[in-house]
Amino acid sequence: MNWRQTFPALWLLSDERNDAALTSALARLPRGSGFVFRHYHLPPAERLARYRRLARIARRRGHVVILADSGETARDWGADGIYGPARALDPRRAGLLRIATAHSLEEIGTANRAGADAVLLSPVFPTRSHPGAPSLGPLRFRLLAARSASPVIALGGMTQRGADRLKWPLWAAIDGLS
Repeated sequence: MNWRQTFPALWLLSDERNDAALTSALARLPRGSGFVFRHYHLPPAERLARYRRLARIARRRGHVVILADSGETARDWGADGIYGPARALDPRRAGLLRIATAHSLEEIGTANRAGADAVLLSPVFPTRSHPGAPSLGPLRFRLLAARSASPVIALGGMTQRGADRLKWPLWAAIDGLS
């Protein structure tokens, strides 16, 4: 799939919590969705092995595969792009999609200056990842998203029901899609 032609509307993020469900979750995602492999908890050799297994499944479904790591590692592992804070994203690399994480107006500005291809803005709603932490809510999310120079993907407590409530076309989940 060429992500430049069709940017995925739906994204699944990997996490230690949803690891056991990832194989079936990737198979259930609509064809051409996005998958962000994080798995920070694994030692390097195990992380690479897990990435390869999941990327193979994702590719069979036509998903875009993004790696939370450097551009060099993403190219070595065969990922379509990289994910992380805008200040840590490698300078624009030919062929790599760059998704910046953001939680504030300042981070949206950093993503804009870095030329990120997309911004993953969170948390929209309360999450299990950060219990009790403040969330943006629909209004603040929309105000921040309006400042982004690139497409914004909603994350944080997102499910199909939350996406319907938010009325936002691009969204991602960890637990909500697992």
